[in-house]
Amino acid sequence: MRPLDLLVWLARSLLSGRSRSLLSALGIAIGIASVSTLTAIGEGLRLYLLESFSQFGSRVIAITPGKTDTAGTPHGLLSSVRPLTLADSHSLRRLPFVTAVIPVLSGTGEVKAGRLTRNTNILGTGHQAAQGWRFTLAQGRFLPDEASQWPRPLAVLGALVARELFPDRPALGAFIRVGDRRFQVIGIMAEKGQFLGFDLDDMVYIPTAHAEALFNREGLMEIDVIYTPGINDALISERIRQRLLARHGREDFTLYSQQDMLQSLDRILTIVKAAIAGLGTLSLLIGAVGIFTIMSIAQQERIPEIGLLRALGCPRRQVLLLFLGEAMLLATSGGLLGLALLLGLGGLLQLLVPALPLVLEPLYLLLALGFSTLVGLLAGLYPAWRAMQQDPVEALRGDG
Repeated sequence: MRPLDLLVWLARSLLSGRSRSLLSALGIAIGIASVSTLTAIGEGLRLYLLESFSQFGSRVIAITPGKTDTAGTPHGLLSSVRPLTLADSHSLRRLPFVTAVIPVLSGTGEVKAGRLTRNTNILGTGHQAAQGWRFTLAQGRFLPDEASQWPRPLAVLGALVARELFPDRPALGAFIRVGDRRFQVIGIMAEKGQFLGFDLDDMVYIPTAHAEALFNREGLMEIDVIYTPGINDALISERIRQRLLARHGREDFTLYSQQDMLQSLDRILTIVKAAIAGLGTLSLLIGAVGIFTIMSIAQQERIPEIGLLRALGCPRRQVLLLFLGEAMLLATSGGLLGLALLLGLGGLLQLLVPALPLVLEPLYLLLALGFSTLVGLLAGLYPAWRAMQQDPVEALRGDG
């Protein structure tokens, strides 16, 4: 049989049962669209969360007070944890390959500017916070480097706080009252948006020493260390550990590497994406059942046709290829229809939910199309094998 005759035979086979072919192709199309859409949403969500966690930089080692392990101690024996201090952060700044050290102490409080009052987040930090966390300023400057125990009472406002407290007058140079203390505004941060539900624009930055007095704290909540690009984070972590061990006498602190957290998060999100795609694959199985049913019915209806082909000298292998080709063409048509549905659905989702992270990878689309063809091949394999096994004389009689 010539290739052109083969294509004509396949086209007539599909068109002879338009409704059945359309329903089978639609089953595959829905499966492909479901798998591809869920995979695109999962990939978009993975990249969005990784980007959110990386917006403060990927070369960050966070130090928190207390050791996160389990140990047995005699009953009644009290133990204390030495807090992280500003002196610790100053000492870490002298380590090799360290580019920034950021002390962190946060809380909430009342901020007043004239007659306006706002309850907002207050962050006590150092002069390297904007540099280390990749923050930019819209106006003014960030907190200066003042090594004295009591730095000047200066403040930097988040974009939202500045708009709310100074709606009709400049904020730079103005005085605000944070709790019971008076600060002068020297800078306004550029809009940063939200991070895991936490509004980074609704914040006031003040020197750490003033935050300790404001919140009546003797230690820091965290110290973030930023290190030079290309340096192994394990090496920096070990140097930090040795320095703090020398200062504290024991390991009463915990180190968290941003690289380790990002890798763990990436693994978790990849598993979640695979699970979501697995749920969508169930739709493909339904489509495969449809193709199997269609091909089984077609094999029964075409018994005389098979007998005629065999009587005219068509080898069994070619009969097998004819039925497999029909199943694969049907599945591939469904796959193409599914990709068209996917593109339409993706455009609709972007219009209705612009913030939805949706990433359509061309490689995934090609794999989905190839998978649909594979589904058609597997679904049509048994009916094609049965057609190949037909006895020509019995088939001409119309018996199967």
